Amino acid sequence: MTSLDEDAVEPKEHAQGPRPDGGTALSVVVLTMGNRPAELARAVRSAFDQEHVAIEVVLVGNGVPGDWRPGDDPVFSDERVTLLRLPKNVGIPAGRNRGVAASSGDVLLFLDDDGWYRSPRLGAYLRDRFSAEPDLGVVSFRVRDPEGGRGERRHVPRLRAGDPERSSAVTTFLGGACAVRRAAFDAGGGLPEDFFYAHEETDLAWQILNAGYRIVYDASAVMFHPAVLPTRHDMFYRYNARNRVWLARRNLPWPLAATYLAVWVGMTVLRERKPSALKPWFKGFAEGWRKPAGPRRPITWRTAWRMTRTGRPPVI
Repeated sequence: MTSLDEDAVEPKEHAQGPRPDGGTALSVVVLTMGNRPAELARAVRSAFDQEHVAIEVVLVGNGVPGDWRPGDDPVFSDERVTLLRLPKNVGIPAGRNRGVAASSGDVLLFLDDDGWYRSPRLGAYLRDRFSAEPDLGVVSFRVRDPEGGRGERRHVPRLRAGDPERSSAVTTFLGGACAVRRAAFDAGGGLPEDFFYAHEETDLAWQILNAGYRIVYDASAVMFHPAVLPTRHDMFYRYNARNRVWLARRNLPWPLAATYLAVWVGMTVLRERKPSALKPWFKGFAEGWRKPAGPRRPITWRTAWRMTRTGRPPVI
């Protein structure tokens, strides 16, 4: 296992295209706050269980002490593990960006520390898909409930989410259940670090689409993750609203941005209704206008039309 601290992180060199063995190397970036050692070991083991594909794992300890160790499980001592310690919790997008910078694979997989891969053949399947489809930018996985539940609608990144077993083209992806071509990640500019949490994947997805790549939801690419509600986080409503405003300000032509935000204000009022949810949501909405959104890179109208044809115009 290789250990790095925040100041020591430098982007690793990586080969573009096939490896000498005819395959494609995969880097699994696992973000953790260091409080789930057993679950983290399970996640890493599921990555190393992948057959017939080159795998490395970058463990990003987000907000951990300088002497933090992931646990006593032997899997953490594997030479293919790189341990990256960030003394400050920099948020989900920045943490994953740091993991990408410390990785070397052609394809990047982002995995939560309490998730794991169902099949040891997933890695080879992804390698073959990305090798055969040069315009494929992202594969969003199907998330299964380990308790046997049907799964949550929000884990299917499209409007018609009733059938999680149906694969389709999509316009966004799940940040902790995906594989991203490194070239597409770079073309999209990486994850927006100021977002901290919520909608960072959509920001990157829209830029990846704008660069000419495709995004697919692949129901045959399965991972397990416990069923949890995003509202368990105290900052959920505030960041959700703030980041929607930033998402529109950064990425959409102004007529689409205005429509997008008007639609989401209406939908939120109809869905939530409770003052305990609406008060922090509108506080975040105002914050999104008051604070800088970062560089503006509006997608083209051609990309907006592609998204509309895919089934999700960038107004909802």
